[in-house]
Amino acid sequence: MTELAKTFEPGPIEAKWYARWEGEGAFRPSRPDAEPWTIVMPPPNITGSLHIGHALDNTLQDILTRRARMDGKDALWVVGTDHAGIATQMVVERNLESQGLKRSELGRDGFLDHVWEWKAQSGGAITRQLRRLGASCDWSNERFTMDEGFSRAVLKVFVELYRRNLLYRDKRLVNWDPKFQTAISDLEVETKEVAGKFWTLRYPFADGSGAIEVATTRPETMLADMAVAVHPDDARYNDRIGQMLRQPITGRLIPIVADEHADPELGSGAVKITPGHDFNDFEVGKRAGFKPADMLNMLDAHGAVCQTSDGLIPSELIALDRFDARKRVVEMLEAEGALVKVEDRMIATPYGDRSGVAIEPWLTDQWYVDAATLAKPAIEAVRTGDIAVVPETWKKTWFNWLENIQPWCVSRQLWWGHRIPAWYDDAGNVFVAETEEEAQAEVGESVVLRRDEDVLDTWFSSALWPFATLGWPDQTEDLKRHYPNDVLISGFDIIFFWDARMAMQGFEFMGEKPWKTLYLHGLVRDAHGQKMSKSKGNTVDPLGLIDKYGADALRFTLAAMESQGRDIKLDEKRVEGYRNFATKLWNAARFLQGNGVGASQSIAAPEATLPVNRWIIGEVVETLGRLNKAFDELRFDGMADAIYHFTWGTFCDWYVELVKGQFDDETKGVAAWAFDQILVMLHPFMPFVTEELWHSMGTRPYDLIVAKWPAPEAAVDAGAKREIDGLVQVIDSVRAMRAELNIPWTANLTPHVIGGDSAMLARLGDNQATLIRMAKLDGPVASANVPPSSAQVVVGGVTLAFPLEGAIDLDAEKARLRKAVQAAEKERDSLAARLGNANFTERAKPEAVEKARADHDVRAAEAERLSAALARLG
Repeated sequence: MTELAKTFEPGPIEAKWYARWEGEGAFRPSRPDAEPWTIVMPPPNITGSLHIGHALDNTLQDILTRRARMDGKDALWVVGTDHAGIATQMVVERNLESQGLKRSELGRDGFLDHVWEWKAQSGGAITRQLRRLGASCDWSNERFTMDEGFSRAVLKVFVELYRRNLLYRDKRLVNWDPKFQTAISDLEVETKEVAGKFWTLRYPFADGSGAIEVATTRPETMLADMAVAVHPDDARYNDRIGQMLRQPITGRLIPIVADEHADPELGSGAVKITPGHDFNDFEVGKRAGFKPADMLNMLDAHGAVCQTSDGLIPSELIALDRFDARKRVVEMLEAEGALVKVEDRMIATPYGDRSGVAIEPWLTDQWYVDAATLAKPAIEAVRTGDIAVVPETWKKTWFNWLENIQPWCVSRQLWWGHRIPAWYDDAGNVFVAETEEEAQAEVGESVVLRRDEDVLDTWFSSALWPFATLGWPDQTEDLKRHYPNDVLISGFDIIFFWDARMAMQGFEFMGEKPWKTLYLHGLVRDAHGQKMSKSKGNTVDPLGLIDKYGADALRFTLAAMESQGRDIKLDEKRVEGYRNFATKLWNAARFLQGNGVGASQSIAAPEATLPVNRWIIGEVVETLGRLNKAFDELRFDGMADAIYHFTWGTFCDWYVELVKGQFDDETKGVAAWAFDQILVMLHPFMPFVTEELWHSMGTRPYDLIVAKWPAPEAAVDAGAKREIDGLVQVIDSVRAMRAELNIPWTANLTPHVIGGDSAMLARLGDNQATLIRMAKLDGPVASANVPPSSAQVVVGGVTLAFPLEGAIDLDAEKARLRKAVQAAEKERDSLAARLGNANFTERAKPEAVEKARADHDVRAAEAERLSAALARLG
């Protein structure tokens, strides 16, 4: 036994134990004969640092991994980082610019050398931070989405998809970032409401028979209009469908087409169609018969005006930036008499989340995956329950997105990433192969080939994570043993970008689901429920919380607040509260040590004769049952609630107090065993403090991280439970009564058992020493009636009366309680009236309404409690 310090300091403990665990290989799966259990970490970006979302995601994964390991399974938690194409390229370019260097000056190979150098020196800082959190992943086999083995898998998948006609090159609209000059994914687009304008334009009919009005938020795009659409059922335009309009500025003749995209209720009911620069218009254009190759493009990669294929854009507009062109186009429209009106509007505008510039829908040649075909088995797997989704409410989202999925653009115009394995000859023919040698062999040595300049979307490679990290395409033992994974823990915000794509690729290349269960958690918000953002100044640094309160406290907070998909309102006071919980556990260990209690010598519950010891053994059994059930149902809040209330309430507050001063050999053995069970059950949530206490309580043959999950081999003793629960209720009720009525602890009280219930008399008599110590109660008295001036409590259906003459001023106490009841009821009713006012509930900020509801509930409970206290005095 090692004597514990008086003060619990988590920092040194965390550093010591993590280094030992990792150094001794405790995180490696090393039980070849045991049942395998597998989870993969969503690979964080190498540019990233630990944020509170990572902390939640990885805490939940670590809880499941540690419990599986203790449950005797061969637990593998796959860890690694993502190369984060655009983010990493941006970071390295910025670093080079600070040195006076540009990417273009270095050339592709020189630039990539700088990226790899940066990765070696600065990339992966987040993996060091994950260690601070206590993540027990298999660092000995850490993967990277561009390591040699993973890259081989990526190239093979690309080639195989191409050969299976599931991957192709096509001209379509993409989200184009003019600053980085690359297509980006929807996840990298941030939509903001910005102050803008709504321009209404007049397009005359070519035959001079009038004009039609259209409205737009981007008047410059009219330079590439190809049609005006009206609803087929709009009677105003029935005889106009098919007629030609002469466009202002360009003079281009464009048709009126019928399409349900046009809404007769909005404006004139007519909509200008620019298929090369708007996603909705692109689909309308295809329905109208325009081939993507024939759609007009009026912008270059920088977002400057370029000439359309029909050569009709005036030369003075060529090379103007899109926003400068907007101003000039409006001036030209006004001069021509084609500008009807201008209105101020708030416009939903897409921005690149990293570049900060407005995104352009841009028509380019890109590589696409036939996501609709790949999605079919992923849909069916969730529908049949082959993949369980927790919480099930996300199934609807899964189906809705996958059943309406669009082709997936997988090419990016970057240098950092997996370069697309496609080569072109001078005639533009494409040859897809895993290596240049294979492509060259296909066409012969005499043909000169050039490689595709683009790289693959980061999500393309990370979609292979569940099987490529296990050695695929080689049929490794790890792959056979650990695929499919058992569970995936993911934020709901990447269900489309990562989760669904892993399911698609898993079924396509492994013929089986990637994981048995998909668990989707919510977002971590601030204490007021607001989404965290740097601009709001309400972000929370998990490393700062760890420095202040310890990793165990943060982990337990996140687990306790994770309630199957609901967003978490993170209040630092909760973290502080669970730091106090760790301190409570520490002090309980010190108390036990001071009473000669050390490490238990038994996994099974020891023999016990005393009711209090039989009771605590039963409480362990019941707690373990609740905890196991919560694990089975992935109820993290239920897990935390079960172990927290048992540890703090049942064990520390009651058992330790009940046995105080009575530590015979039996009690020492039971206390040691019960405390060991706490350490084991609590370890997945608070690994550091539990490991420290595990070893401090005595010499152990193994670390707690590999200890066996509890197996008490005991049952609940109904008699002992009834006896001790009844005693606890008496003490609890008397303590509450004393607090509510201001009865001083210097005053001993005599319990009168009304009706003379024999079981209650025996309970009070048998536990006299405990009752005098914990509730200041004298021996019980059987009584037919309630004595005058008594307070009353009801325990187990039996009324206990306590004469208070001389203990307190009864009249003064009644007056105080009446006044307090009136004040609580007044405030309660005022809040109820406020909440009943629609002007408040519908117009006030949601957080203000929520606070009013919470305050009302507090005041209502207070009024009820005080009224009950007053009733006790009769």
